[in-house]
Amino acid sequence: MTQGAAAGESGIPHGALVIEFAEALLAGDPARLERARRAIVQAVGAAALVDCAAVAGLFNAIDRVADATGAPLDAQMAADTEAMRAELGIDDFAAAKARLE
Repeated sequence: MTQGAAAGESGIPHGALVIEFAEALLAGDPARLERARRAIVQAVGAAALVDCAAVAGLFNAIDRVADATGAPLDAQMAADTEAMRAELGIDDFAAAKARLE
């Protein structure tokens, strides 16, 4: 998980706006997302909003590519997600796939 706005100043120009955009996107709150979009356009222009949306979309795509190729979790991520994976039964997916091969 990320710390979002709680992380403080990122050192990236307009970083707080980008963080708010990402958090609004993940929150699934249309009104909050619209405010974040407007703030980015007002501060740095429509092209910056397109860039922010493209980066967010790429993170989604990269995740799906990693999942589809069976890329293994690194040790830290495996440790951090162990309880969640057990609760959701995610580890069973890989086992089921191995049985099919």
